[in-house]
Amino acid sequence: MTVQLPPLPEIHHPKIQALFQKSDRELVTLFQRHPEEGQYFAAIFCRYGQVLYTLISTATRSPVQSDYLFVKTWEYIYHEMRVLDLRANKPHLSLQSWLINIAAMMINRAEVPPVEEIQYSLKDTPPVFWCYLNQALNQLAGNLRLVLLLSQTFQWSHTRIAAYLHAEGESISASEVKQLLVKAYHALEDALPEDIRDIYLAQPAVTV
Repeated sequence: MTVQLPPLPEIHHPKIQALFQKSDRELVTLFQRHPEEGQYFAAIFCRYGQVLYTLISTATRSPVQSDYLFVKTWEYIYHEMRVLDLRANKPHLSLQSWLINIAAMMINRAEVPPVEEIQYSLKDTPPVFWCYLNQALNQLAGNLRLVLLLSQTFQWSHTRIAAYLHAEGESISASEVKQLLVKAYHALEDALPEDIRDIYLAQPAVTV
């Protein structure tokens, strides 16, 4: 039985639909040559996401663990595909077989946390967006990344963040933490590729 991916936004976006006629090799080449664009990786995900989701879902115990392993698999693919050469000494290597091999490796080797420790939601954060969001986070200045982590991951209040920073030797008020968070969100959005912002963050037009 095929386990269906939840509805995701990429496949209906014009930027992605315009790439449907590209071959696998063309998409990989474009992905490698244009790291500032995310649409090529998104197009590959749309083409093979269901295949990998089915494989991973049949090998894990719960949907929550399946989703976690699925996003970690695509995160691994995102980094490894930067240097992938489908021609190098392996003339019969296809992108699909390479992706399936990666999924099999992750199923066999990855350590999946217990369900209660997993906070990832596939419906809220599609794997492609997850990859580029983490890339953007890594580009932020340390203090901006820290306040985002404390606010979003640990759900700390502005007052608690200010107290923590004060204990670390940085004098800052709760209102200044709020301003710092606003700056962090703007910096994070600016660090995302323009087409990724367009695909995942653009608000749909309101039809009157």
